[in-house]
Amino acid sequence: MASIVGTTIFSHILPVVFGFFSIILIISGALDEDKPKLGLGIALFIIACIFPYLVLSVLV
Repeated sequence: MASIVGTTIFSHILPVVFGFFSIILIISGALDEDKPKLGLGIALFIIACIFPYLVLSVLV
């Protein structure tokens, strides 16, 4: 049961949270012309896309 909860957190919950905050940072950085905030948002979005594959390959 614990492995199901762990895989659900890493495959469905954390990527959505990271993706949400990355979109907020990308929009805010683009509108304010703040390059570090925009870069952080893009990096967080890439991490949100790759993160489940890296973690789930270890867990499963």
